[in-house]
Amino acid sequence: MSRAAANLPEGVLAHSARDRRLRLFYFLTAGLLLTLVGGLVWQQLLRKELYHEREQRQGQRRVLVPGPRGRILDREGRVLAGNHARFGVTIALDELAREFRDESREVRQNYRAAAEAEPPSSAQLEQIARITVVQRYLSSVDTILGRQTRLDPIALQTHYREQPLLPYFLLNDLAPEEYARLVEQLPVSSPLQVFAASMREYPQGPLAAHTIGYVAAGMSREPPEDFPGDNLDTFQLKDWAGRDGLEGKFDATLRGGVGGVIIRVSPAGYRLNPPLVKLPPEHGGDLMTSLDADLQAAAETALTAVDYAGAAVALDVHTGEVLVLASAPGYNLQNFTPHVGQATVNDMDARNAWTNRAVAGFYPPGSTFKVITAIAALRSGALTPDQLMEQPCDGRIPIGNTWKTCDNGAGHHGALSLSAAIAESCDIYFYQAGLLTKPEVIAAEARRFHLDRRPDIELPFLSAKNDRSLIPDSAWKQRVQHSSWFQGDTANMAIGQGAVLVSPLTMACFAASLARDEVFTQPTLLHDPGAATQHHERTGLTVAQRDALIEGMEGCTMSTSTVIGTAHSLTNPNLRIPGLRIAGKTGTAQSTGNKDVAWFICFAPLEHPQIAIAVALEGDKAGETLGGGSYAAPIAQEILRKWNEKQTHAPVPTGPVRFTLPPESATP
Repeated sequence: MSRAAANLPEGVLAHSARDRRLRLFYFLTAGLLLTLVGGLVWQQLLRKELYHEREQRQGQRRVLVPGPRGRILDREGRVLAGNHARFGVTIALDELAREFRDESREVRQNYRAAAEAEPPSSAQLEQIARITVVQRYLSSVDTILGRQTRLDPIALQTHYREQPLLPYFLLNDLAPEEYARLVEQLPVSSPLQVFAASMREYPQGPLAAHTIGYVAAGMSREPPEDFPGDNLDTFQLKDWAGRDGLEGKFDATLRGGVGGVIIRVSPAGYRLNPPLVKLPPEHGGDLMTSLDADLQAAAETALTAVDYAGAAVALDVHTGEVLVLASAPGYNLQNFTPHVGQATVNDMDARNAWTNRAVAGFYPPGSTFKVITAIAALRSGALTPDQLMEQPCDGRIPIGNTWKTCDNGAGHHGALSLSAAIAESCDIYFYQAGLLTKPEVIAAEARRFHLDRRPDIELPFLSAKNDRSLIPDSAWKQRVQHSSWFQGDTANMAIGQGAVLVSPLTMACFAASLARDEVFTQPTLLHDPGAATQHHERTGLTVAQRDALIEGMEGCTMSTSTVIGTAHSLTNPNLRIPGLRIAGKTGTAQSTGNKDVAWFICFAPLEHPQIAIAVALEGDKAGETLGGGSYAAPIAQEILRKWNEKQTHAPVPTGPVRFTLPPESATP
């Protein structure tokens, strides 16, 4: 010990020693304080956004509301599918927290007062309380309306468990006068609220049901990108989604834009007003179709009158716009709103009414295919327009090892030119024409006119997988049927029988193409007032060849001293359209089960074609005769009649019709 230290008091020495021993603890304490301050800085400043997001998620909710669906219109702006108000009553469960607690307490006390009863669990008490309170409100509505409605407790509990912040629908079927009565008598502050929701309606009734399609409940589309709250718990009111037809194909266009609100909620999960953010939903876009409601109605009325399954299609010759797309049996889309009931499904199944036969019905074309055979024969040089066949029609002809008969007219047409053979649909003539032309040439011509595929059109679920169009040839028969091609196969194909399959839409496009002297028409269900005339590859027929073809097709619809057309019934005073010249072709084919298919294709007015039509009807009994001229042609005539009424015709030219073709089409 130093002398200086030896002179210090003893307490001072002890304190000095303790200072040295405590110095380490000072550093430790300072380090701990720095760590605490650093942690606070980290939690309060650097992790501020994380806690803010957690606070938002716990205290806020986002509710998305779909906008009204757009309308579907015909070409003249008439509403085919629109919206109407559906009146109902909802109750806001999130505003009933206090009432639920009070009711739960009272129920518990009642159980305690009844000592013999075993008290339920807390969860059961809460469930009983919710059902009791909501039924009480529903009974108050019943008192105003004079109803007696029972609450569905299971639906209520499911809604409360899954979507407690969304209003619960108590009534969905209020009449307008009931809606008005509740608006007057329910307090504004009541958790009960009347509403007017958007529901699909069909002002034209069942018109064009297969083409329009139907809607069903589905989830709404995503909200706009600038709508906040994508990190919040989100509740979404169900929207209407297209399930078939134009509703399905253009669902993205027709669906309304999503709006919604961001609300604050209490720790118990109940709403705190007012909303933090509110964005109104947007109305969906309208869709103007090419359909003409007047012509569509004429077609459907005529199809219903004959009481056969089938279809009718009408196109604008120049633009390819679909004026009529009718399928029978039809159905009432109103039965699909607000949902499809089992009774509706059973009825649709029983009548086989789901299929849109205009686009998804595939049938042998029968004698309408003779026009293709004629074009193939003329272009290949196998026939000339005035050439007579080696064997006149006397009712039957040997081909291969069998006899082929002529079933049209009296079956004894004698010697015919091409025009007369088309008009009278002589099978004997076209059997020989097919053998002269060769099957490969006929098949190639049919494919040139796109008869081997269903045309693309703006409808869903129409893909190559369910396209059963077929133009057969020897390679197809060997591949599919493992058999060689015989003369009988050529004869059958020449008259549209055998394995040939086409749809009514395909044949309507064929008629429109022929009217323009072209080989293809692209159909569309969308109306464009400024649409230009389509232009595709020309048929390649000379003027004389085309004149002979068209003369025969007009003769089909006439009855003269020399020719009785297979659709001469159209000259009946009850069916005839004065001044309207029609180029047409009938057909009667045998399909599966030996049932007839009646066909008629046409275009008009012959002088300046504007509308093309195809009609096909399915026979429902084996062996029943269903002639195209007697059954299908009158349906087309009704469409033409309505179309003719809507036109303002220029003076109709008189004298023979001549078709002037460009120089490059003057030779086959």
